[in-house]
Amino acid sequence: MKILAIGATGFVGSRVTRQLMGQGHQVALFHRGDTTTRDLHSLIHFYGTRNQLPDFKAQFEQFAPDVVLDIIPFTEAQAQDIIPVFGGFLQRIVAISSGDVYRNYEGLQGQGNRPPDAVPLTEDAPLRETRYPYRDLEGLDFEFQQDYDKILVEQVLMEHPDIYWTILRLPAMYGAGDRQHRFLPYLQQMVDQQPILLEEEQARWRFSHGYVENIAAAIALAVTDDRAAGRIYNLGEASTPTLLERIQTLGNLVNWHGEIVTLPKDQLPSHLQMNLQWQYHLAMDTTRLREELGYVEPIPEAEALQQTIAWEQENMTTTSLEQ
Repeated sequence: MKILAIGATGFVGSRVTRQLMGQGHQVALFHRGDTTTRDLHSLIHFYGTRNQLPDFKAQFEQFAPDVVLDIIPFTEAQAQDIIPVFGGFLQRIVAISSGDVYRNYEGLQGQGNRPPDAVPLTEDAPLRETRYPYRDLEGLDFEFQQDYDKILVEQVLMEHPDIYWTILRLPAMYGAGDRQHRFLPYLQQMVDQQPILLEEEQARWRFSHGYVENIAAAIALAVTDDRAAGRIYNLGEASTPTLLERIQTLGNLVNWHGEIVTLPKDQLPSHLQMNLQWQYHLAMDTTRLREELGYVEPIPEAEALQQTIAWEQENMTTTSLEQ
């Protein structure tokens, strides 16, 4: 299969590219050229920014991909630009979306007045009723913050009559290279022998995660399996623990025997108080992907967490974790 991947040189994209290469597929990359690693140099590369996609239409037609994987469609306009570039000669577009499309996300942010939707959230769960979820967030350094909305991206692709599509909604991802260092604050407190403080509701909060290599495997499967055409899939772990349970698992893996203290919000130190409504869970149901495409994680959770912990050790400011 011939696959053109847009923006697939970063955290998850590079891993998808390597997995597709390892399966024997012919992969070409369209990207800015900022993050390519040496092992991807042998591939076909088209260098340009997102708004330059139309300039490469003739070259894309010459490459003649069977599938386009779009790792970075952030805005409605970006999705609309895809159609004239690839419409007419392409079998399918696989677009990366996010769990932030669900209505529980706006509830978490304190928007709207609807009660929480039941979890785990299936692909048919209610979507946000508001748009542009990051537009008013302070402290976010994101080029497309004002216009980002994955709901609009999904709608553009699903409503176009000449495009076969697959939508993949991603969870929070962890692993080597995670710029957000999702587990580092907890691991650092374990090293420093400090109690971990959580708001009571926060301790019970469920938020789907996925190890980056496993998420890459799921994306590669959806790209190469024609049964994924016209389908939306949640990606992530098979079951989602509470935040308290997730931290306890990390502690067990590093032989930590400290204390996790849960307190009412007003008893937490001010720097730990977050203006979030923790009763709105973001646990996603991944049954559809597993049943329809036969997805199974290639790397077990314990191994994934151990590899992540080992990488996070390099970011510690004190002594290494006891293994």
